[in-house]
Amino acid sequence: TGTRIGMDCAALLWGTILLACSCGPGPPRVSAAPLLAATYVLDDSNGLGREFDGIGAVSGGGATSRLLVNYQEPYRSQILDYLFKPNFGASLHILKVEIGGDAQSTDGTEPSHMHYENDENYFRGYEWWLMKEAKRRNPSIKLIGLPWAFPGWIGKGENWPYDYPDITAYYIVSWILGAKRYHDLDIDYIGIWNERAFSSKYIKLLRYTLDKHGLEQVRIIASDRLWEPISFVMMIDSELHGVVDVIGAHYPGTKTVQDAILTGKKLWSSEDYSTFNNDVGAGCWARILNQNYVNGNMTSTIAWNLVASYYEELPFGRCGLMTAQQPWSGHYKVESPIWITAHTTQFTQPGWSYLQVDGHLEGGGSFVALTDGLGNLTIIIETMSHNHSKCIRPPLPNFSVVPQRTTFYLRGSFYMVETLQVWHSRLDFESGKSILFQQLHPVKVWRGRFSLDLNVDEVYTLTTLKTGWKCEFPEPPPPQPFPSNYRDDFNIRNPPFSEAPNFADQTGVFEYFVNASDPGDHVFTLRQVVVQQPITWVSDADQTITVIGNFKWVNMTVTCDIYIEKPRDGGVFIAGRVDNGGIYVRNTKGVFFWVFADGSYRVTGDLAGQEILMKGLAGVRDNAWHTLTLNIQGNSASGLLNGYPLWENVTISKPGNGWAALGTHSFEFAQFDNFHVE
Repeated sequence: TGTRIGMDCAALLWGTILLACSCGPGPPRVSAAPLLAATYVLDDSNGLGREFDGIGAVSGGGATSRLLVNYQEPYRSQILDYLFKPNFGASLHILKVEIGGDAQSTDGTEPSHMHYENDENYFRGYEWWLMKEAKRRNPSIKLIGLPWAFPGWIGKGENWPYDYPDITAYYIVSWILGAKRYHDLDIDYIGIWNERAFSSKYIKLLRYTLDKHGLEQVRIIASDRLWEPISFVMMIDSELHGVVDVIGAHYPGTKTVQDAILTGKKLWSSEDYSTFNNDVGAGCWARILNQNYVNGNMTSTIAWNLVASYYEELPFGRCGLMTAQQPWSGHYKVESPIWITAHTTQFTQPGWSYLQVDGHLEGGGSFVALTDGLGNLTIIIETMSHNHSKCIRPPLPNFSVVPQRTTFYLRGSFYMVETLQVWHSRLDFESGKSILFQQLHPVKVWRGRFSLDLNVDEVYTLTTLKTGWKCEFPEPPPPQPFPSNYRDDFNIRNPPFSEAPNFADQTGVFEYFVNASDPGDHVFTLRQVVVQQPITWVSDADQTITVIGNFKWVNMTVTCDIYIEKPRDGGVFIAGRVDNGGIYVRNTKGVFFWVFADGSYRVTGDLAGQEILMKGLAGVRDNAWHTLTLNIQGNSASGLLNGYPLWENVTISKPGNGWAALGTHSFEFAQFDNFHVE
């Protein structure tokens, strides 16, 4: 066993023999009430159904992988293996990433490759790194890029990306070219603008620009919102119909619309799931993975999000396929949706085809069957009950699922199949002891026929493939709260990432910076670099802010050296008990200690600066370093400037707890150094 992480992957191979009494045409199980029984025929004689395009997940939209990058080894690689390594865990077929736009896109901001018009940098953020790690584990994984927001210069001051479509197309194509040139990454699909309006003119121009740069193989997905109006517009605009390859809808509730089917295009659920990753989340995921095809002809389903690697108190905490939100401890959790994913991904590949079959089970639930066209067959069955498979959206109409006996008849080229490998999960909402992705005894197929007894809240995969594995690393370290004494001097000559660990930008972008002209104390700093309101996806704050630490913190001392770069009305802050972020960043409350280039200071109870608790003169000026200290104890706060008391005994009513933070008064350059929170 020493060869593979101390535990052979095959240890679970011959698990519980649950199928022993229902694996063939033998006598039915004796029970009080006869099971509902039905038969289903799988036949490829009259051709196949739609081509399968794969199962995937989203990193971004936004900053969902923020904390993943600063996990120590071996834990970081273990997490990546669970997500991407074939025949290991989730074994994802598709990775979709945000093309960072310097703006808030759900749980934070992701940096753009072009902050300014004359600026290009293809090493910012963590999506490049993540795509390379995914490709390293699975060279055939498909890559998708999609913008949520854009840097402000693209709209020339307007909050709209389509006034200058040639500029927007150039910006997006630059990202695709940069992926290849600097990281040897081939982007397979490109989107338009996440969950916002599309412009037919822009989509056509994007196709033209792609082709002009030799990127004919890059496919276009539109419009990452609803089935309409994109489907209808494609039906009446033949040129648009010719350039859109995939219609991608979000949270379709397993349904499509007639217009979408009539286009003849591939239909994807290009963002789905978004549900808390407990067993109900796993039930949601199991149900939609099958029913998006059975009910809606969708040949790909992509989960938001890949891994919950952001502070859990931000919006949609733990809505990832697994959880990795504690790089400081090394703790992570392989949640049940990972193993639900494996039921499909480990036994299919993009390029396989669905069989033409209804897919609804008589007793409730669904099945899909896929083939590689070379004799292999995979059947995935789910019997998720209504209350145990609710996704976050849309609302789920009532339905019932009962225990049932299914008999499958294999016809056409599958008639000769003699045995099928069996993988089983059962979500147990009574004891909480769910069975996840366990291999059972193979099913014997007798004259093209086999039977299977199904209970409620189960997933079965029956397959001719013998390549499935359930691999498990040793338990990671136990969870620990964020260190109660934390400091960062940002003194790092060649940082592996552009952002300092654990800081989660919520408006603006904070990057490592080298002050070549500094005499020595502040050569390496953290700098806020977004100097123009971006083309936003939600309502970013008018101030920039990055948060860090433990949301449960009550009493704290925050100290930081600050450097205002903007004369006259420039300003910066440090803060504690910060209570909000993500899409709600404009409403953030806390205790904010501001200093301004005009020499004044303020203490406010909110990021917007409306609730003024104290103000006065500090004598701070721009283009000079100063040290701010904020001390919050119980319902009282005080502040120091350069080590001397500036204000004290300011009464704090609420919030009662929250993160530490720093930021700027507007979209302006400013620097920070020697951050310390205790």
